[in-house]
Amino acid sequence: MTKSAVERQVESRLFDQDVRYTRGRRAVVDTLSRASGPMSAAELSAVLHPDVPLSSIYRTLSVLEEAGVVSHHLGLKGLTRFELAEWLTGHHHHLVCVSCGSVSDIDIPPSKEDRVRRLVSDIAALGSFQATDHALEIEGRCARCA
Repeated sequence: MTKSAVERQVESRLFDQDVRYTRGRRAVVDTLSRASGPMSAAELSAVLHPDVPLSSIYRTLSVLEEAGVVSHHLGLKGLTRFELAEWLTGHHHHLVCVSCGSVSDIDIPPSKEDRVRRLVSDIAALGSFQATDHALEIEGRCARCA
């Protein structure tokens, strides 16, 4: 079985930081790479249990976040979800369902992303702030809940 590009990049990043790429870490990275959006530790556990205990998932997420492999997002009602860092997956935004709490990734065309960047820059300038990046989360109802 050949390694995916994401797996090779993560392995290299962890190696450079003297962090072992354990079976559990591989399982979490693989699951996040196949997910349609950020996942909570409990959601990861539902997929990975009993192979990876919940306590190991929390430790793994902490190690991977410290290494810059995953990033966290605070969702509805303070629920923290994790996804692979944008350097692995590319820039994207999120659609958050206020009814069921699902979070889906959405890529937007470059022309629209340019408009978002300009708008973010304009809004930041109103507060004498220089924006260096942005993350857009659109709240609403998903197709199942609409």
